Amino acid sequence: MSLPFSNQPPESRVPYAIPQLEGERITIPGSKGVFRILTSSKQTGGLMAVFQSGATLSDAPGFHYHNKAHDVFLVTKGYLKLWNGDQCRIMAPGDFAYVPPTVVHNPEMIGPHTEIQGLITPGDWVDFFRYVSEPYEGILVPETDNRDLKSILIPKVMAAKGKFDVVFQPNYVPPEVSDWTKEDEKLPQGNEGYFLRANTGPRWMLGGVMSRPFVTTKQSDGVCAISSIESSKEYGETVFAKYMTFKSVDHCLCVMEGTLKVSLEGSGETLFREGETVVIPAGQAFSLGFESKYVKVHSFSDGDGIESLIHQLGKSIEQFVLPEQAAEWDASQLATAAENLNITLS
Repeated sequence: MSLPFSNQPPESRVPYAIPQLEGERITIPGSKGVFRILTSSKQTGGLMAVFQSGATLSDAPGFHYHNKAHDVFLVTKGYLKLWNGDQCRIMAPGDFAYVPPTVVHNPEMIGPHTEIQGLITPGDWVDFFRYVSEPYEGILVPETDNRDLKSILIPKVMAAKGKFDVVFQPNYVPPEVSDWTKEDEKLPQGNEGYFLRANTGPRWMLGGVMSRPFVTTKQSDGVCAISSIESSKEYGETVFAKYMTFKSVDHCLCVMEGTLKVSLEGSGETLFREGETVVIPAGQAFSLGFESKYVKVHSFSDGDGIESLIHQLGKSIEQFVLPEQAAEWDASQLATAAENLNITLS
């Protein structure tokens, strides 16, 4: 039995699939943008929310920070101007930014059609989005919504003052936009705000699976990890062909290219293609198959997930694309790594 697709996330922490451009779709009136919430507190035990956000040229929400929430921005289309603490960059497809708690930030989609993927932890922070928004029933984004954003948004924000973890900074003096630097090509060693330029940063290979991390639990103070997971059917079976149960970590897998096969123990297998998403809750045994010549998946997890297994057992590589042959790896170390990461192998 394959995993059924649903346009809306379910009401509990169970496996599910979301079709392209679906999810809980909402829009802030006058923003010319949409949020597609793929998973949040009900589906992850409060640990994280993952969403897609799209917009045409629109006003920025305003400078603000969160006392507890961690925020990320991963551009997949168009351009985003992001103020992140004392830095500001123009971000293009593949560029990433991480914003820890208490750091002032402000995202401005500068179009002409921008799409980003985001993760926020704790997961209930998206209740703020829900509070200031209304349902969206269109196709991509409400480009012709010409309502006055500020006249609608500001009264709602004032009425909700103190209810959500959003602290606006109307008198904040922002930094000027600056060029990308060599520092933007590596992950920092600790928990701080940063930018990561597209196709830079570390790369690890475990057998036939590559991981390009955008953020790991080392940078996020243990709360989340995001990585581009890449492989090919030409490599044959990988380590993820075995059923694995991450006892305390949820996964949200967004297929960017190619075909991914997800098998749930006892529930059959499902093929996922570009734009589709599968959410696998903690405690659910699953395996992965890479069913096309090139497969690219963005993996979002609320702890040490599949990317951490690749990092622990794999090797750092210099290549920027998948190698012609799968790298050798020591399968005898799998049980120890799984135990360290609280994974059960079936």
